[in-house]
Amino acid sequence: MVKTDVDLLILGAGPAGLTAAQYGARANMRVLVIEELAPGGQMLFIDALENYPGYLASGPEAFKSGFELVQAMHRQATSFGAAFITQTAQSLQKEGDVFTVTLGTGETLRGLAVIVATGAKHRILDIPGEIEFSGHGVSYCASCDGPFFKGKKLLVIGGGDAACDEAQFLSHLSPQVVLVHRRDRFRSQKALAERVLHNPHITVRFNTRLLEIRGAKKVSSVLLENTLTGESYEEAGDAVFIFAGTIPQTSLVPSVQKNESGYIITDQEMATSIPGIFCAGDVRACPFRQVVVAAGEGAVAAHSAVAYIDRIKEKEAFGEAL
Repeated sequence: MVKTDVDLLILGAGPAGLTAAQYGARANMRVLVIEELAPGGQMLFIDALENYPGYLASGPEAFKSGFELVQAMHRQATSFGAAFITQTAQSLQKEGDVFTVTLGTGETLRGLAVIVATGAKHRILDIPGEIEFSGHGVSYCASCDGPFFKGKKLLVIGGGDAACDEAQFLSHLSPQVVLVHRRDRFRSQKALAERVLHNPHITVRFNTRLLEIRGAKKVSSVLLENTLTGESYEEAGDAVFIFAGTIPQTSLVPSVQKNESGYIITDQEMATSIPGIFCAGDVRACPFRQVVVAAGEGAVAAHSAVAYIDRIKEKEAFGEAL
């Protein structure tokens, strides 16, 4: 029988990877999660999980943060026996029924199935000043950097769930939050949009585009454009928080089938076009990206991966007849 280091390799420890780790370990699989940073992914940046099932608006479960949920999910997965390492996965290869992950250290790890839960990273606007002032007034995480700008004038760029959620968070730190969106309406969930529109600390600028971020050693102003009239104007500001969408992290699996936006396509069992590779979370083609969705997909992916591993082990033990 082919020997491997583990049964199931999970790439990424966001909500999808953490849930998959728990379900895989509970099924008595040897599970190893590889995460290059810290468990949690983008969930770490969520200030209040008000729409996660079971978290109420009042009482001891009121609005838990993403960080708190990450800690609980990590403890739960390890309690069932899942192992975690902090490493960068450089490549993924398949030979026969065995997958080999090569780490940044040169070490290799082998398993019978892989769950890709690598998530997505923030999309940059690629405008003048964005890179130059990153860390000096330009940020992609309000809960990380917002407290540095208490009482300052803050600009939030975007119109989706993340932009609205982060603008809400920043409005607790400053009465001067300007939310800039290039379209005439938000793309976010209606409840989030309504909350922003009725927040007295948030000024919304629809049909407005960010052209440039300006300053000396730190951000001091931005150049905005009215997309209807073409008029551009400079506006003072102390920080710019950018939420312009995400880019799926698929470099480890270049051969799996993807959609036109680069997200991995799966069937209802979270199986990709390559047998033995499953996918869950923000890296997967899905019309609705939420923590609860990622967790559900992680559970399905683990269940499917366990069934796949069982078939591989049975084939090795009893032959191809099975």
